Amino acid sequence: MNGDIYDDLALERSCKELFGMDIEVAKVIVRNIDVGRSAKATVFLTKKKQLLCYIHGPTRLLYGDVKKVISRIGLKAELYMPPKGRPHYFDEVGREKFTEVFPGRHDVSESDIVYYRTLAPYSPALVMISEVRDGHIYMADSDARTGWRAAAKFTYRRIKTS
Repeated sequence: MNGDIYDDLALERSCKELFGMDIEVAKVIVRNIDVGRSAKATVFLTKKKQLLCYIHGPTRLLYGDVKKVISRIGLKAELYMPPKGRPHYFDEVGREKFTEVFPGRHDVSESDIVYYRTLAPYSPALVMISEVRDGHIYMADSDARTGWRAAAKFTYRRIKTS
């Protein structure tokens, strides 16, 4: 029980230091579930009823990897939080990678960097969730037929207000 409180405080501190989000953890839905060979995810609700997913691990994850993980664990992302102080982080890295591949191109459009944006390093990752797709949050399981099994039953859908 005390370990969970310390984990929640560390999670709050990490979100504030790395992503600039001042949050308070109200309830943890799943804690440190496997989402890859060495990556772990924690899905939690804040006091403002926002559902967030924090993905971390010793491996180097890319933005594209995080997008795939979010989809595979049964969540639908609303917003991928960029690192603190860099609101256009994914676009910046996408433009850098694009100019490495095509050094002569100067008129780079948004459609040109769609793929290169997915190559941005993104570990740890914080994702705001808009809905849990089928009422289950899944975790990686090498023994399961599909490679994924249900870790928790949870229903959530964010309703946008003006």
